Amino acid sequence: MAATDYHFRLRDSIIGLQFLFVAFGALVLVPILTGLDSNVALFTAGIGTLVFQCINRQNVPPIFLASSFAFIAPIIHGVQTWGLPATLSGLVAAGVFYILLSFVVRLRRADWLHYILPPVVVGPVIITIGLILAPVAVNMALGKTGDGSITLVPLPQAMAISMCSLLVTIWVILKGRGMFKLLPVLCGIFAGYTLSSILDVVDFSACLQAPWLAVPAFTAPQFNLEAILYMLPIAIAPAVEHLGDMLAISSATKENYLKKPGLKNTLLGDGVATSLAAALGGPPNTTYSEVTGAVKITQSFNPAIMTWAAIFAIILAFVGKLGGLLATIPVPVIGGVLILLFGIIASIGIQTIADHQVDYNNPRNLIISSVILVCAIGGMTLDFGFVSLGGIGLGAVVGIALNLLLPRT
Repeated sequence: MAATDYHFRLRDSIIGLQFLFVAFGALVLVPILTGLDSNVALFTAGIGTLVFQCINRQNVPPIFLASSFAFIAPIIHGVQTWGLPATLSGLVAAGVFYILLSFVVRLRRADWLHYILPPVVVGPVIITIGLILAPVAVNMALGKTGDGSITLVPLPQAMAISMCSLLVTIWVILKGRGMFKLLPVLCGIFAGYTLSSILDVVDFSACLQAPWLAVPAFTAPQFNLEAILYMLPIAIAPAVEHLGDMLAISSATKENYLKKPGLKNTLLGDGVATSLAAALGGPPNTTYSEVTGAVKITQSFNPAIMTWAAIFAIILAFVGKLGGLLATIPVPVIGGVLILLFGIIASIGIQTIADHQVDYNNPRNLIISSVILVCAIGGMTLDFGFVSLGGIGLGAVVGIALNLLLPRT
């Protein structure tokens, strides 16, 4: 059967449920780490996937859209700084940014993105995304709130739990086989949660009080220009990553999705899905490499399978006990995972620089990277009166400007 065939079969519903379980660990991980509602994330992942399929109906890629890891650190910072509704307005704007990029690609070429956002800009920006909130991960691993102001779990128990989560995650990444290889972070959280239960750190009241069936706790965005300007540059990295995701699924299915439906349409679908998700209180959407890998292994190319996965995600979103259970996870469990996760994000930035062989013997490249890193990690803020720009946002804007203005050698 060709990858473009779209048929509903009972067997496909079972396979679709399997693909949802493949994506489930990473899907709920983003709301667990950021404090968003897990049931809302499930609902918006399902709706986002269906919207993506409608926009790309000419030749639907067999992909599943769900929570984007690239926004974990920015969401944590945004919620701490401006609150959830304001942060959601920034995430809606990130989706609009994708949509505008899709029209730029429609009018010009995808190569234009690489001219505006070369590796010498994208790499350091990704590095700052991983490192700027490193203190939050450390504080949570020590049993404190993200800002370190309140101790939630005594230090000895917190260290044992966070190191358990961290070490199990590392072990599964290095030694895991089969399905476990796809779910290292979920395995780490499960191990930390188990130890937390043994040490009597878990408070099950949230799960016991939650109803079996409940409408997800949707949250509406509240316009905040600072949050929007902060989130827009961060959308650069996942927008560029989207191109790689389309190349990966094209390779897996032997279909050129960059030609039909085309990057202009897949990027549009991702953008609309992201804005819709944030408008309901969910995290931004992205294509999942775990699902792409499972598509390759199972040779399940029928896009209807992802439709079934989306439907099951929407149904599961109304199980209130699920959100209640996830809310009982202690802070050190998350902190141990974040130590590795934030570091991996930074390492991906380094890998981006290395893979594209950015020449740091060239003073131009050295200047761009240096200014991005210091402006973002150093905490520089520019106050324009009606809005202030700092951190990752300022670093990205300065990097883009330097790349366009500095003479090329």
